Formats: sequence, C-alpha cells, structure tokens
Amino acid sequence: MNDWPEGSSDDNRGNNRYGQGSSGERPEGARVMRHVQRPPAPPRHRPAPPRQRQGEPQQYAGGHDDAGAYDSGYNTGQVYSGGRGNGHGGGQGGGQGGGYAQGRSAPDWRRRIKIGSLTLVVVVLGVSIGTYFWADSKLKREVDLSKVIERPESGDGTNYLIVGSDSREGMTAEDKKKLHTGSAEGKRTDSMMILHDGSNGPTLISLPRDSNVEIPSFKGSDSGKLYPGRGRFTKLNAAYAMDGPELLVRTVEFNTGLHIDHYVEIGFGGFAKIVDAIGGVELDIPKAFKDKKSGADFQAGKQTLNGEQSLAFVRTRYAFAEADLARTKNQQKFLAALASQTATPSTILNPFKLYPTMGAGLDTLIVDEDMSIWSLSQMFFAMKDVTGGDGKSMNMPVAGFRNGNVLWDKTKVKQLVEQLNNDEKVTVTEN
Repeated sequence: MNDWPEGSSDDNRGNNRYGQGSSGERPEGARVMRHVQRPPAPPRHRPAPPRQRQGEPQQYAGGHDDAGAYDSGYNTGQVYSGGRGNGHGGGQGGGQGGGYAQGRSAPDWRRRIKIGSLTLVVVVLGVSIGTYFWADSKLKREVDLSKVIERPESGDGTNYLIVGSDSREGMTAEDKKKLHTGSAEGKRTDSMMILHDGSNGPTLISLPRDSNVEIPSFKGSDSGKLYPGRGRFTKLNAAYAMDGPELLVRTVEFNTGLHIDHYVEIGFGGFAKIVDAIGGVELDIPKAFKDKKSGADFQAGKQTLNGEQSLAFVRTRYAFAEADLARTKNQQKFLAALASQTATPSTILNPFKLYPTMGAGLDTLIVDEDMSIWSLSQMFFAMKDVTGGDGKSMNMPVAGFRNGNVLWDKTKVKQLVEQLNNDEKVTVTEN
C-alpha cells in the first residue's frame, strides 16, 4: 500500500524535487548516471598575446576582448591563470597571456631638463630685474651736475668723485654718542676721493680735506645766481660747506682739469650700517693707535671691525704725525677691503645678506641725477680691483704745507691728469 500523498510518485519527480522516495518497502537502488566526458584540454603553454595597437580593443587574460565573446576558461582549467608562467596571480606584461598588454614609454629626460632649465632662467631673470628696479628706486639722485659751469672736456674712462660726509641725518642721540660723531649742525666732507675706471685698471686718488685750493666762480645750486671768483684759496672741504656737492665738483674740476662724470656721497650712519650688514670688515692694522675724538682704540694685527670701529678707523687723524695724509691712506685701505669682502659669492648669492647690505647702503647714498645702478655697480667693482693687483691707490701729489694747508705738486698733478684723460697707465707717484 502506498502511504505517500497522492501525486507523489516517480512519475512526477521532475515536478517536485522535495520529499522524493520509493513507493516500495525497500529503498530504491542507486541510479546509473550518464557519463559526460570533457573535451581534451589545450596545451598549457600558449604563445604570448600580440602587442596591443592603438585603436584596437583591450585584450584580457583568458583570451577575450571587449568586442568578442566571453570564455570563462573552465574548460581549460585556467580560470585564474596569471601572467608569470605559473598559472597563478595577476598579469605583469611579458608573461604567458596574463594582465593588461599595455606598453609604458620611458620618461623623456631631455625634455624635462630643458623645461627645468628654462624655468630656472625665467625665475633668476625675474628676481634680477625685480632687484634692479628695487635698488634703482632707493637711490637719492639729489645732485644736479648740469648746474656746474665751465667744465673741462671729458676724457677716456669714467671718473667718480666719492665723498664721505659727516652727515648725521637719521641718527638718534644714542647713535651719535655711540659713533662719537658729535651733534654739529649741517654737514662737511670728511673724505674725498677720485676713482678713475679705465682700460688700464682703476686708480684711486685721495684728496686731502686740507688741500689748498682756489674757489672759482660758480652758480648757486639753489639761487642760480652767478658768483664771480675772487682768487681766494682755502681748504678743499670749505667748498662743500659753502654750496654743497655742485660747488665741490666745480672746485675739483677747476683745480685739476679733470672732468667728473659721477658723484657719490655717504654719511656716517650709512657707512656703519653697511659694515654691520656684511658682518664686519677684516683689516691688518700694522701699528696700534688710539684717538679719543674718533673713539679709536686698536691693537696691531689682523682683526674684524664692526660698524662703530670702522667709522673710528677712517675718521682718525690726530693719532698720526701727518694727520690728514695718514688718514687718507687708512680710508683707501678700508674702502678697498670693504668692496673686496662685499663683492663675494657668499654675499651676492645669499639674499639674506645681499638685500640688507644693499638696503643699508642705498638708503643713505646721495648720487647725481644721471647715476644708474649699473654705473654704481661698476664703481663698486672698480674699488674692489684697486687691491686686486690691477689697480693703484695714491694721494694727490704733494709739494709741501702752508699754514696747515696741503700744497699740491702742480707739475705732477698736470701729468697725472693727462694720463687719466688718455686712459694710460698711471706712472706718477705721490711724493
């Protein structure tokens, strides 16, 4: 008797897959399953897929592409075949049929170097141009050389009149006390030099402030009034005190016959700031000396002078027997050392040193209206060359003294001026 519910028999097994069994008392015997034979597998080692060309569809591991039919690889037993020849893992091009068949080109280093070099040149050029205009804007062009009358003709080379004044402009009471400058009103010239820059090397000539010179006729720098010459002889620094830079240039040109192309003046405060900005100036002082008026107190030997000490060094004259002549020698020595130690790669290529140094100097420099940053830099490097073996430094040739004033040797001065005007090598000596 069949106890299974109606409709549950072998005849309807295909319709209901749950609760299937035999209607007999003994279990149903095992059925014989039909044998399904797989086709033979292809060889394991297949040739590498062809290199993909531009515009062709991507080929993937397993032998299919974007446009073709999908082959799962179950029939071959290589469902997860890799590209490293071991049948496992992801593909890394160059294996047997694995991974993306993409070609990666090598970096174009030549192009990268060209772009990098061009970028560097643009940056350096931009910084240089910016620095030039920044420095140019800081120059105080306050001296009008067109007001100087009856000027001698220009010679070969360039002549700069470099003046160190005792101007205390911008200095506090504490600064004046520290630098031993006093508190005198107005300003006078403490040092005067002619720097000739030509093809035979630079020549630096000191003009003693006590030089006995004639004050010629001149046009007032402010009034424009013409003042006739009276044949009066006085100290050279009196010309500056009478009517400023324009009369000083007129007096130097009249007494030497040398045309002055540019005028540069720096005061006490600016001088000290430049020295401090570069970290001091190293000097070899041959003999110890002291001077209460300038604040000088130096031992013999090599030493680094700060701004305060440097100012005392170039101002001292009462500690020496020849007073003004000895001081001009020290001034030449110091300025040449200052230029030499400033125009170095460690200063020029270091913006943290270059800009403070330029700022300290440019803030206090007074120049003529035609002076450019280029001309100023030419002057600076010529000063450096004075001690580089190509230049010469000297005092104006001296013949003696009269009432404390220094008398020039007129014959030697004439010969010196001729050599400078013709841009010849200077052979004239100061004594």
